[in-house]
Amino acid sequence: MSSPDLGPLGRAVAYPAEYDPGLLFPIARATGRAALGLEGELPFTGVDLWNAYELSWLDARGKPRVALAELRVPAASSHLIESKSLKLYLGSYAQARFADTDSLRAQLVRDLSAVAGAPVSVVLTPAASANAAAIEALEGEPIDDLPLEIGHYGPPQPDFLSADPDLRADEVLVSHLLKSNCPVTGQPDWASVQIRYAGPRIARDGLLRYLVSYRLHRDFHEQCVERIFMDILQRCRPQRLAVYARYTRRGGLDINPFRATPGMPLPGNPRTARQ
Repeated sequence: MSSPDLGPLGRAVAYPAEYDPGLLFPIARATGRAALGLEGELPFTGVDLWNAYELSWLDARGKPRVALAELRVPAASSHLIESKSLKLYLGSYAQARFADTDSLRAQLVRDLSAVAGAPVSVVLTPAASANAAAIEALEGEPIDDLPLEIGHYGPPQPDFLSADPDLRADEVLVSHLLKSNCPVTGQPDWASVQIRYAGPRIARDGLLRYLVSYRLHRDFHEQCVERIFMDILQRCRPQRLAVYARYTRRGGLDINPFRATPGMPLPGNPRTARQ
């Protein structure tokens, strides 16, 4: 089992001079899930959707090429991929030659799937594409302007969550106030979060207090989203639930975990204004 303390995160590491898939550092999902009481069949499906903005390689004639990469790592994979190791791995392509873009994409798929323990999909978009920099707002009703006094910033407090069993709702709520911290370096991770659910109406003031209670919490993006999903599922008892966090970019990468009750569709990739 790979411990984050053994990876490149938080350590000075030489930038790679040549292609090296050995730079990828997997972290077993089972460790974080055990803390949530998750063993055996998962109560959610989902994906970790990564956007990589610093991918470059050489074509067959030695001319540099660049593209944006969308990577989708299934939530059911045995391992997540540590972000600094992914940055270093993608950087190792800078002097690698490929006959064509399809060959590069196939290599990415092979390497990432082997480390994650499940098929990883890769979509490459030319940097000159008109859609490459499109900005969208997360669908949903904002809750950040609720007139609340807040004084608890960690650890995450699921007791803030509640729902009214006499009121039914089918709605999408959005907050831009999610912040957590890297468990290794302590650096801040900023995110917008979309919560889509159907069931007893969730109290919005408690939901906002709950999300703000991650402000001093230290954990990986993926594990924060799984904790949010499980706390809402257990405290509010929705029939359908999806939690989608869009984290801001670090090191040319943004990570956007999505977790949902089985049967809900996987998300699109709406790049937000902060990304």
